[in-house]
Amino acid sequence: MPNIYFAFMRLHRNLVFAVIDGLMMIFNEGAYADKVVEKLLKRDKRWGARDRAFIAETTYEIVRWKRLYAEIAEVKEPFDRDNIWRIFAVWATLKGIKLPDWKYFDGTPTRRIKGRFDELSRIRKYKESIPDWLDELGTEELGNDLWSKELHALNQQASVILRTNTLKTNKRDLQKKLAEDEIETSFLKEYPDALLLKERSNVFTNQAFKDGLFEVQDASSQKVAKFLDAAPGMRIADTCAGAGGKTLHLASIMENKGQIIAMDIYENKLKELKRRAKRNGAHNIETRWIENNKVIKKLYNSLDRVLIDAPCSGLGVLRRNPDAKWKLQPEFLSNIKETQQQILQDYSKMVKSGGKMVYATCSILPSENQEQVAKFLTSESGKDFSLVKDEKVLSHQSGFDGFYMALLEKK
Repeated sequence: MPNIYFAFMRLHRNLVFAVIDGLMMIFNEGAYADKVVEKLLKRDKRWGARDRAFIAETTYEIVRWKRLYAEIAEVKEPFDRDNIWRIFAVWATLKGIKLPDWKYFDGTPTRRIKGRFDELSRIRKYKESIPDWLDELGTEELGNDLWSKELHALNQQASVILRTNTLKTNKRDLQKKLAEDEIETSFLKEYPDALLLKERSNVFTNQAFKDGLFEVQDASSQKVAKFLDAAPGMRIADTCAGAGGKTLHLASIMENKGQIIAMDIYENKLKELKRRAKRNGAHNIETRWIENNKVIKKLYNSLDRVLIDAPCSGLGVLRRNPDAKWKLQPEFLSNIKETQQQILQDYSKMVKSGGKMVYATCSILPSENQEQVAKFLTSESGKDFSLVKDEKVLSHQSGFDGFYMALLEKK
């Protein structure tokens, strides 16, 4: 775990204080890590790229390994400020960082920390830092070996992947344009529109982003729109569109021809989608807020394609949302499975005869994926559908997010 990059690092008081404040909000107030980090980075305009990277990466890393570090530090939730300092001292010690002579680090048992780390690293729930119930669930659904491999992969830092907006440019031109700004990227085999960043960077401030030449979208997520088998001129609904990552990809695939109806139960997300569509130059998107079931009924038997990117546990995207494993509760999982099935039953009615539908989640659990599709196909609403193909993407095999996609056709 010690890292040569960190060994020579000097801790700066204002940066460490920002991390401690952030962790207090995430662990004790239930705040979302990404929102907290975004807020922290605006604290001091004088901070450079390395300072900002330290705050973001340290915060995420301590969130990711919360259970392991808290166990080593011998502190229990709810954490007070002293507890958070002890957890921070564990992180720094394991990174090989020399602790400065600050009162917060008085009496830090460096040798004991390393010993406890070696000891706890033999027990998976500590080694991979996960709640007991989630560890048991993963074992039950995926089997011991597969769950161990997947869990390890989901604890690695996620790469930054861009998706070229082919309405405005192509992958090679985008790569050249980014290189001019010293952002180096590489192509990814099997992902036609993707560019992988060689080094992490805040690409949202880049002019190419402002001009709508790309979106940030994980490679696995980029598979979903392609899986729908969409073509220019079709009439398509993206039913759980959110802020529209996959909607925008569909607009590119359809070359702005035809119609995409982007739907969601959250109106504010659709407003964000409209902003993004404008930046992308995507003109064939219409947003509809699902305020009641009439919105769905109006579209019965009328669409060539329907995408259901269903709400889920999000276990496949823990690499980028490490706080999700601490927020997730068993009862949420039971409820979300009911919601998934209800959505399949209701939204499938919009597919016309001969049309197709994709059910997708960013979960790796069969109970949210294959089992939901199987249950739907044996139901009254699903009797006219057949499974064309499905694909499960596991993080330890792909190196990207965990995902599931099933393509269904209506007779």
